[in-house]
Amino acid sequence: MTNTYKDLVNQTFDFPQEGFEVIENELYFNGISMMDIIQKYGTPLKLIYLPKISSQISKAKSLFKKAFKEHKYTGKYYYCYCTKSSHFKHMLEEVLKNDVHIETSYAYDINIIRKLYEKKLVDKQKYILCNGFKTRTYTTKIAALINDGFVNVIPILDNKSEIEAYQRTVKGTCNIGIRIAAEEEPTFEFYTSRLGIRWRDILEFYVQKIHNNKKFNLKMLHFFINTGIRDNAYYWSELNKALNVYCQLRKICPTLDSINIGGGFPIKNSLGFDYDYEYMIKEVVLQIKTACKKNKIPVPNIFTEFGSYTVGESGANLYKVIAQKQQNDSELWYMVDSSFITTLPDTWGIGQRFLMLPINKWDKDYQKVNLGGLTCDSQDYYNSEVHINQVFLPKNSNGEPLYIGFFHTGAYQDQLSGYGGIKHCLIPSPKVVLISKDKKGNVTDRLFAKQQTSASMLKILGYR
Repeated sequence: MTNTYKDLVNQTFDFPQEGFEVIENELYFNGISMMDIIQKYGTPLKLIYLPKISSQISKAKSLFKKAFKEHKYTGKYYYCYCTKSSHFKHMLEEVLKNDVHIETSYAYDINIIRKLYEKKLVDKQKYILCNGFKTRTYTTKIAALINDGFVNVIPILDNKSEIEAYQRTVKGTCNIGIRIAAEEEPTFEFYTSRLGIRWRDILEFYVQKIHNNKKFNLKMLHFFINTGIRDNAYYWSELNKALNVYCQLRKICPTLDSINIGGGFPIKNSLGFDYDYEYMIKEVVLQIKTACKKNKIPVPNIFTEFGSYTVGESGANLYKVIAQKQQNDSELWYMVDSSFITTLPDTWGIGQRFLMLPINKWDKDYQKVNLGGLTCDSQDYYNSEVHINQVFLPKNSNGEPLYIGFFHTGAYQDQLSGYGGIKHCLIPSPKVVLISKDKKGNVTDRLFAKQQTSASMLKILGYR
């Protein structure tokens, strides 16, 4: 009987899977040898496989198209990218190859829109959905876009007073949306989301502030819950509340023609990941159509704001095991050449789990380990997978280094860790490698950023 890591994976999961295969006991990610990348660039490094972004967008568009056809749904579908997932230029450039629209969260996003317009990556017909609680700087920048002829900018009202800012600053008419404050999941610390307007207040607010105001056209109702689009009673209950508000509003507001169901598609965080995207999309479309038919109103256009789903599965973080420590009879530590707190802050902040696999040594025996980062913080560790409350990796023997990878880390991690800034214990930001394909399918890789230097950190800290 063999006891190799490859045997463990093959006995536990269906493997290989989309995006992952093992050739000669080394891992390939989307057809790319991870050992080749490591040998060329070293570790630690952040890898972005850009073609995955386009394939994710194509997948969602195709499934919505299929659902619309099956249910004879007469509205239109608009895919928006949630910029807060990753603001990097290379990410936006890949996203915008796919005829998608943009959702913003803060004032400085508008500066990015301006840059994209200068480079002819967006035009003034592109939908720009402006979410979040708006500061004066944010509303001023939104109004400037509208005044400059960006005809499909839609500020999503997060509170009742926000409309007054556009009343003062927008020169002509203005399309607007309203965000519904969803009820939080029963286990959450709060009953109602801090974002949006209470659903009980929306109809009265519309009648008082928008209905007879010639400046504004209410175009969109926005709905989103933090736990995402899930097949459970909580999600369907909140969706039906939002649809009830939409139907009430649509009966008295002929300009209302769109519902925004936000983001929330999960991404694969384990080889055991099982999510039926096709079923969920069909069911959401059916629920919307059924509610509108019951209320005898036209079906709305459907907008989504996928962020993690769009870019998450494009990313990987690669590390080298630089030492192992046996701290007691049952706790063996593999120490990596970076920090989980600084490079994968979700693992530390909210207990997020990513798909973790060894890069090499798949033919070696495996053992239970804890993974430790380089900071002196006791929380800088990773010791449990989604499907089991422990981590197994090949034994680190024979003098050859063991390398490991955390996959589908393309969303939020750089933003939350403060890319290029000061990190805990002055652990440097790792190098970043981009992998892309040309129109002929040829794969190329390039270094986007070197590992952060001590000189750059000393400058930030005021020593230079």
